[in-house]
This record gives sequence, C-alpha cells and structure tokens, in this order.
Amino acid sequence: MSTEGRYTTPPTEWIWQVPAQGAARFSWEYDDGRDRLLALYQKGKDKQWDAVRRIDWDLEVDPYDPLGTPDEAMSLYGTRYWDAMSEQDRGLLRQHYTSWQFSQFLHGEQGAMVCAARIVESVPDLDAKFYSATQTMDEARHAEIYGRFLHEKIGMLYPVNDNLQALLGDTLRDSRWDMPYLGMQVLIEGLALAAFGMIRDTTTKPLPRQILAYVMQDEARHVAFGRMALRDYYKQLTDAELREREEFVIEGCYLMRDRLRGLEVLENFGIPTAEAAELTEKSEFLHLFRKLLFSRIVPCVKDIGLWGPRLQKAYVDLGVFDLGDSNLDLLMTQDEEIAEQLDAERFAAEEQARVAEVAQTITQGADKPA
Repeated sequence: MSTEGRYTTPPTEWIWQVPAQGAARFSWEYDDGRDRLLALYQKGKDKQWDAVRRIDWDLEVDPYDPLGTPDEAMSLYGTRYWDAMSEQDRGLLRQHYTSWQFSQFLHGEQGAMVCAARIVESVPDLDAKFYSATQTMDEARHAEIYGRFLHEKIGMLYPVNDNLQALLGDTLRDSRWDMPYLGMQVLIEGLALAAFGMIRDTTTKPLPRQILAYVMQDEARHVAFGRMALRDYYKQLTDAELREREEFVIEGCYLMRDRLRGLEVLENFGIPTAEAAELTEKSEFLHLFRKLLFSRIVPCVKDIGLWGPRLQKAYVDLGVFDLGDSNLDLLMTQDEEIAEQLDAERFAAEEQARVAEVAQTITQGADKPA
C-alpha cells in the first residue's frame, strides 16, 4: 500500500512547491576554512551510518501501544471522553497520537533535508558547504527512518501540520542565506530535538528508543553547525538586521508552540475544534512538554547573539526565559553518549548470543557418539 492509502486525511496538495529566492553562491577559495567547522565536517563524515543495518527493524511494535508512555501524556486523559472510551478506543487513540507525532517528525526531516541543500547552494563559505552536504545526507536518512517506522510499524500517517508548514515556507522563501540556518537549525531542529529527547527518555519500547537516540546523535552536530556559523555572522550585523532576525524567531516560536497541541488527532475522534483546543490547554502534561521543548532553542538563540529586549519579553511571555542559561553543550554531549551506550549494549548482547551459540554447538558435538 502506498503512503496515499495510509494518511488519515489526504494532503491538500501532493507536491508542495515553494518558490526559491536568493542567489546560488560559489567560492573559488579551496584552501581556507574555519578549523572548528572543518573538524565538524570530518565528524559528519566519520559518523555516517546505515539505517537498514544500525537499527533493529525486526523488533516488534504494537501499533496500539507503540511507545509505552503513560496515558497521562494524552490530552484526553481524565476527561469525560476518556472515561467513555473502551480499551480498544484508547489503543486507537495511542496509535493516532504516535502517528501524528512521528508524521510531524517525518515532514520536519524532509524540510531539514531541503534546507540543508539550500544552505549548500547559498552559503558563501566552502567549509559550511562541505558540512551542509553531510547534513543533507543525515536528513535524508532521518526521513527514511521515520517513513519506514510509520509505514511498517504504525500503519498510519498525518499530513503536515499547518504551523509547521508555515514556518518551513517562511524559512525557504527568505532570500537571505542565513535564514535556513535560523529557521531550521535553530528553531525547527531545536524543538524537534527536545521532542525527540522527551519521547526517547520516556518510551519503554526498544525500537522507537533506538530510532530517536540515533537520530539525536546526528542532530547534536547539526545544532553545533548552526551555532558556529550564525554566531560568527551575527557579530557583523547591524542592530536593525539583528532585530529583523529576532522578529523571525519570535514569530517562529509562537508558531511552533501552537503546533504542538495535536488538535488534528482529537478532531479525528469527533471532538469539535474549539473544545479540543480547550482540552489541550488544560493538560498539565502539555504545559510541561511545551517548556521542555524550548530547552534547546532559548540557550542557542542567546548564544548566537539574538537577545534583544523584545525577544526576551517574548520568552518571558512563553514562560521559558530562564532556559537561556541552560548548558546546551552538556545536553548535546548526553545525546551522543546515549546513542553510543545503546550501541554498546546491543553489541554486547549480540556477542553474548554468539558465544552461547558456539558453546551449544560444542556441547552438542561432544554428546554425539564417536
């Protein structure tokens, strides 16, 4: 069955065309480059991996409880709708929520792939072009992974959320070369990383945990790339130019906050939009989730030099201003370590199984009459 047959609601258009603006830039300087960025490029090459081999796709997933996360995470939990549901209906709701979350991850990764390719085209520095080429491959792998998980394990997809699509469009339509960095590397990737991390750290199911841990290992490099490039560039901008970019960040943060409610899921269960919005806003889990989602963005925005009064006021309004002092480097280091630990555990288990198999073969051979 094609993707078309798995969407809860077909997309309004199957091919979304965003008019490209801005110049393609070539650099004839092949010897010069920033050491930190070239080191990140080398790391990007060294850390390439194959999703078919590294992820254990044979692990089974129950589509009606794909993540094993607490039911309290769903906005309907504790409401009259939840109380009226059968266990079968609740399983279907879990499937829809997971489908919605991972579908937005999938659409975001395709957007990241396009933005990374746009950076290769438009950024003036060759070292940044080199690294963006490795990121484009990373994002293709991530889209491959999320698409396979949704098709083979969940069996259902949701169309791209309107707010996510709006931010992608704004990012890609802007002719300034630094905007794909700001829109994708800082905002969309930053929010996605926090969402990935929350599910990675709460799921009890091995396959989604593998997927999210390995994707986050790549994303740690991507955010580092955006920070390096934008920090250097934004030091050269005028106050007016910085304020323009802060306005973009403010609008993007509100868009992404509103994206995270999952109203489409509740609407598919027959709940009117206004009531669905009211129910989600009352969810204690959603309020915690929203704050955690900005844990990667706020310190990154501050680090690259966008920290004017209006932006600070917006973060106070969003209730995330205090996250500006979070240790982003520590979070990224932990992301890499978790992925490496998963690999170590898996390889140790496989080695143990091989040793047991050899021992069994030897025992069976010894038991046979000479």
